[in-house]
Amino acid sequence: MKYIYSFLFFIPFVFVFGKDKAKLSYDGIRKNYENYAENDISAFAFINPYIQKAKKEKKYPELFQAYRDAVFYSKSNSRKITYADSCLDAAYKSGSDDRVATAYVLKGSVYYAKMRSYKAALDEYLMAYKYSKNTGDLYLKYKIAYHLGVVKNYLGYYDEALELFKPSIAFFESESKNKNLHQFQIFNNRKGYLNSLHQIIICYRNKGNYEKADSLINIGLRQTFNNRDFVQERSYFLKCKGLLEYHNNNYQAAINYLQQSLSLMKNDFAWAAVDFLYIGKSHLALGNEHLAITNFKKIDSIFEKSNFILPEIRENYELLINYYKDKNDAKNQLFYTTQLLKADSLISQDFAYLSPKVHREYDTTTLLDEKGKLEKANSWGIFFIILLLLSTVFLAVILYKKYQKEKIILQKYALLQKKLQNQDYILENRFSNDNIQDRKTVHVAETLKKILLEKLKKFEENKDFNQKGLTIQKLAAQLETNSIYLSQVIKEYRGMTFNKYVTNLRIRNITYLLYEKRIYLNYTIESLAKECGIASRQNFSDLFYEINGIRPTDFIRKRKKQLENKADNESLKDVPGLLPDN
Repeated sequence: MKYIYSFLFFIPFVFVFGKDKAKLSYDGIRKNYENYAENDISAFAFINPYIQKAKKEKKYPELFQAYRDAVFYSKSNSRKITYADSCLDAAYKSGSDDRVATAYVLKGSVYYAKMRSYKAALDEYLMAYKYSKNTGDLYLKYKIAYHLGVVKNYLGYYDEALELFKPSIAFFESESKNKNLHQFQIFNNRKGYLNSLHQIIICYRNKGNYEKADSLINIGLRQTFNNRDFVQERSYFLKCKGLLEYHNNNYQAAINYLQQSLSLMKNDFAWAAVDFLYIGKSHLALGNEHLAITNFKKIDSIFEKSNFILPEIRENYELLINYYKDKNDAKNQLFYTTQLLKADSLISQDFAYLSPKVHREYDTTTLLDEKGKLEKANSWGIFFIILLLLSTVFLAVILYKKYQKEKIILQKYALLQKKLQNQDYILENRFSNDNIQDRKTVHVAETLKKILLEKLKKFEENKDFNQKGLTIQKLAAQLETNSIYLSQVIKEYRGMTFNKYVTNLRIRNITYLLYEKRIYLNYTIESLAKECGIASRQNFSDLFYEINGIRPTDFIRKRKKQLENKADNESLKDVPGLLPDN
């Protein structure tokens, strides 16, 4: 029987369609396209009346279902996205958070499975999680967790991805054996289990745990053997087996497994490109250079058509460039150099985490040198190459500087946070009995000095430094001394002038308030400066940086993010696997 259920698009089966469309039930209409294949637009002969009926009767749950079906049977990706948006609108109008979450998963699945737009997919999956937090539908929860794990996996967060896949695969495996479920639910859980298994294998392979990956591959191959319902999943396990054989230098075995994978794989250009790469590399290792280049060129055809590339595939262009360099074919060398630059640009955009870690035999410096040689043999395309090279260098510099700046800010914030968690932060290096006894001076009598220091200690502890219009004369009067004695004691025991002493206390105090009281994080820098009695925004920022080692804007940004993450983590604690254990 043809299943139109899928792990990416959960489209329930339908029932009966009669002659009079106006009098039919919704289930009756849907029965007519039950066995249609995905992307078969002839299904719209029934879906369109379904949509019109639901709109007319304002039956939003049914309209939601109709648009889900429309996504599945639409042929073009743009139409799928359009119908996914309509599905989301109907879900909101139905008032069901479960439907809203499902609609977001649906849209994210189009971005991921059909368009390989991981950033867009992640946005949709995160929204799906938001609306599924209170659901009792565990299948929906673990389905969302799976999709979040897939995006994390592709972006290179392998440990985080594993924390999502492990509970998901346990749930799907258990439910796939639940005899109380409908056969289609069992099928969906089985599909979820096999897809999760594939993703876990990818994680272990990328982490270098080939022994664990091999044991899981063998499980996947056994469970998909001679099973027509899971042909696509079997192609993934064959692909993984081929990659493992290549790693073990069993090149002919690798070719055999990868070719089997390609023969079963349907509509997955990303993994097909991986198959072609390792078939080509295996032929290269066996000395079959012509066959290797043929496979490498197939990858370029996929890249041209899809405008997508995995970081792992980048090596394909380095191999092609080397091949044509050895052949003294400057024209093709230039062409594949241009393709490599284009690939790097896309990788930088979609794989910000993985891109810096990808081994670059042809880094920017090498490309610049090669470009100079190639320009002599090929005058065309010069400006295009220069533009791409400059863009690549500029982007790399900007990203590197931003990364370094954020790293330093984070380190300084962590250091300051540690200080703030100490209750003595505001009164750090305050006046104490110890330094009163140790210090000596001939200018102020010891008895008067001790009394004055005790008063200054209380002045700090009571935070009297926040008084408006505080001057040294005013404070001297409050402490029953004179400004000369007061100035001398502050300078001797704190090593600073009165104005700097008071400013230091006020900056530390406002820093503590920013850390402890969320309301202060919404103040403008000007307002914070005013709170400290500092005239200008710039002066406040400079003083804050001088005392704390970090700008107030950066401190506020990091503290807000920390509080948001803390709130998110608290809300995720009740969902197994969505947060890693500490």
